[in-house]
Amino acid sequence: MVRDVELAVLRGFLTASETTECKQNVFTAAESGPLLQSLLDGRFKDILLNPVILDILTAGSVAEEKIDSYLEKQILAYLNASTEDDKAEREMVLSLLGVACLQLFAQSNWTGPPVQIQPQDFLPATLFQQFAEPQAATAAILSSLVLDGESIYSLVSNPVLLLLARVILVNCSSKLESFQLLPWWTLRCVSIHQQLLEERSPQLFTVVQACVEEVMKTEAFFTSEKCRHLAVQFHLECGYTFLFYYEYKKAKEHFNCAKDLSKLQISMTGALGKRTRFQENYLAQLIIDVQREEEVLSGSDLTPEPTPLEKLPKDHDLTDDTVLNKISLAEPDQFQKLELCAEEQAVILGVCMDFQKNSPVHKLTEEELLAFTSCLLSQPKFWSVEVTSLMLRTKLEKRSSRRVERAMTQTQTLVDHFEDKGTPVLDRLKIFYCCPVPPHWAIQRQLASLLIDLGCTSSALQVFESLEMWEDVVICYERTGQHGKAEDILRRELEKKETPTLYCLLGDVLRDHQYYDKAWELSRHRSARSQRSKGLLHLRNKEFQQCIDCFERSVMVNTMQLGVWFSLGCAYMALEGYEGAAKAFQRCVGLEPDNAEAWNNLSTAYIRLKQKTKAFRTLQEAIKCNYEHWQIWENYIVTCTDVGEFAEAIKAYHRIMDMKDKYKDVEILKILVRAVVEGLENSRGGQASALKGKLQELFGRVTSKTTSDGEIWRQYAKLYGDGKSEKLEDNEKALQFLAKAHRCETQANGWEKNIDSFKVVMKGAIELAHVSISCSKSKSNPQEAVQMLSSARLNLRSLSSKAKQMYMDVATGEIHSDLADDVRTLENLVIELQEMTSQLRNQ
Repeated sequence: MVRDVELAVLRGFLTASETTECKQNVFTAAESGPLLQSLLDGRFKDILLNPVILDILTAGSVAEEKIDSYLEKQILAYLNASTEDDKAEREMVLSLLGVACLQLFAQSNWTGPPVQIQPQDFLPATLFQQFAEPQAATAAILSSLVLDGESIYSLVSNPVLLLLARVILVNCSSKLESFQLLPWWTLRCVSIHQQLLEERSPQLFTVVQACVEEVMKTEAFFTSEKCRHLAVQFHLECGYTFLFYYEYKKAKEHFNCAKDLSKLQISMTGALGKRTRFQENYLAQLIIDVQREEEVLSGSDLTPEPTPLEKLPKDHDLTDDTVLNKISLAEPDQFQKLELCAEEQAVILGVCMDFQKNSPVHKLTEEELLAFTSCLLSQPKFWSVEVTSLMLRTKLEKRSSRRVERAMTQTQTLVDHFEDKGTPVLDRLKIFYCCPVPPHWAIQRQLASLLIDLGCTSSALQVFESLEMWEDVVICYERTGQHGKAEDILRRELEKKETPTLYCLLGDVLRDHQYYDKAWELSRHRSARSQRSKGLLHLRNKEFQQCIDCFERSVMVNTMQLGVWFSLGCAYMALEGYEGAAKAFQRCVGLEPDNAEAWNNLSTAYIRLKQKTKAFRTLQEAIKCNYEHWQIWENYIVTCTDVGEFAEAIKAYHRIMDMKDKYKDVEILKILVRAVVEGLENSRGGQASALKGKLQELFGRVTSKTTSDGEIWRQYAKLYGDGKSEKLEDNEKALQFLAKAHRCETQANGWEKNIDSFKVVMKGAIELAHVSISCSKSKSNPQEAVQMLSSARLNLRSLSSKAKQMYMDVATGEIHSDLADDVRTLENLVIELQEMTSQLRNQ
């Protein structure tokens, strides 16, 4: 029976058969029965004010102690007083209390309508006598919820409810042994708590991992057909949680599990349609096509009933004079929409959010996300899905001049809907935890940000000030150039109450280290933000050593600060501390495995540390994350040649040419030619000579784009044997490429004025002459051979006369000593070529 109650509480409602059974066996239980009934009816406040609960929370003496310590003491005292007969009953009472507190907290801050309840209503008044005023008690409660040095949002409503839920569902969860699925409620509690903190908390992430592991052990839960709906919800909740903590691979696994359990096929496809009022022709439009492999979720009494449309927030139509409210399809019946149940809608939303996190910020991505929101908003049924979809659409539409007005109106509607008492809380909480519903203040913040975009800065300021989001207030004043006002408002708030966050913001405004130091001391060395901000100020001033010290202190308090690890790595790189840089960038990619820039920087650190194989592996990861970043490809190609990955280097060169049409790197080409010609060993022990065909293909592409670089043509000739191959066609190609190289060199500006470049050209001409002689001998047609030799002779004569013109001493009639030998060789070759030509003509 306990298992059935657990499932009903997780689901949020009873089925018809469960209702009958509960009336007979569960609701009649002396203490837990009325509590369970209140919970399933959505009367969470009644549970807190129940005499049984009041007795647990107020019994015993009250010493002057911290509120969380007192609550934990009372909970444990109640559990420890149990006997074998009432142990399970007491555990049931406490678990219901923990769930009710969490639900009531979610109602107070996420779903609405607002809850009127004071801590003194269910806790002893003597517990609050230590505080001079109510605000001091609230501050103490918020302080108990601060973790890993990260501040908590100051205007959280009824934080004592989360504190009590945390005490039961997190701190004392190991004592509630009767419930196999209690870790799932712990996971929900931790996820809610994390959303109040400024940065990700390593402590909470550890709890998350343990909870997921614990629930996954319950095999019966995932194999039972009765639990399929809940299993889908669990995987979605895990997916969102792992997405938040940068665990993208695990998140995708959970989203895929949810999709597989739901038997849905979700794909993007095209359909002919019109998007504007004056469009004459139907054009391809992006839509989401949803199909069922099998009907396993809908039509069951285990899925929540849809909420009536009038109780959902209004979805405003687009009233633009050009753009249609929704796409008008040419054949609407071609893609008939399935009637989706709650879990199916949540799965589509999960796939959408996963897609958003794993896609670049791009216009095409926005269009794809809008296709998802259109699909979900076409079936308004569930409060959580509706609000999340509307918020996503609003964020996407705020950049469009034709849609920004609708975005503004829609956000205002969502803000107002929080206060609306017409929608029961149970309707709002349906599948709430498996949808990323933003908290109420986040929607208000979005409204203020829209006001800024529309130029209504003073209105936005009022919203930010009412929300006590001082950082946004400061940004508003800074944008309008009112630096003095930003300072004044922070000093005014500090007079009311000194907090580390306010001192940090004052430090940001005045760019003064002393305020960060005050924040650090005030937090008793627990404010990660103060050291983070101080470090960034040092970084801006290029004071790298001090910057490193601050960042190291910050990450000691909270290890899950992606931006800090990245900046720390950059500071180490500036000081050439490559070991420290490698460690910092390793933590970056550990937190966010698809951070291409961090992978690239990590590979640079490894290259400097002479760990080239590691650099090669990290650059492969960087390329997976960002396939379009040509600088990463450049680093990759250099590393490939260093570690002997010649095949990868050739592929990388092609890829860079895809992005930069006329890209050339002569040094890389030289290394590749040498590897192939000399048959160097690659990283796997094979011979690079096997890549000759692929390298010739690459040179063909390079020389088709870059025709004026003599060295590239010379390397191309070397690849064909430099005229010394056993294959006649290879020798002729080599001759052709050497001739082009010589032409490029002699067409360069000023080559003859520098003696070194003159010597290079002469050596090239001599080589060309020798190859011409070699190729002429294989010609069956004497006329072709004569033409070949005549061309070489003309080149040599031209050079010889230019050498005498430029470098002969007029007085002595001698050529410069550096060129004398080469000129003699040229003249001898001219004579030889002349003789060969004469013989061929006689033939």
